[in-house]
Amino acid sequence: MGDLLIRNIPEAVKLEIAEAAKARGQSLSDKAVDLLQKGLLAERGSDASPQGSAWESLRALFGSDGSPDGEFAKAMDEIEAKRKRDFGRPVSFGLDADDER
Repeated sequence: MGDLLIRNIPEAVKLEIAEAAKARGQSLSDKAVDLLQKGLLAERGSDASPQGSAWESLRALFGSDGSPDGEFAKAMDEIEAKRKRDFGRPVSFGLDADDER
């Protein structure tokens, strides 16, 4: 992924993006990327959805539900933490030591 530096953004625009990001439990950068993608789609007149991860799709669906304190983001963070803890754990097929074949 690349970086993009945008200079001379009016303070009012930056504050509006920051407020929208906070309301949706997003970082300022994530919200800016989201807005850029939507702007490009609108400019092209395309109805296609921007490509992204499942996380981004779910967040877009539930991020605007007005949940207090970013409950959706907290839940997704917990799921991600569990997934990372489970990574590398040996697979269990439900066999006991006595069930040798």
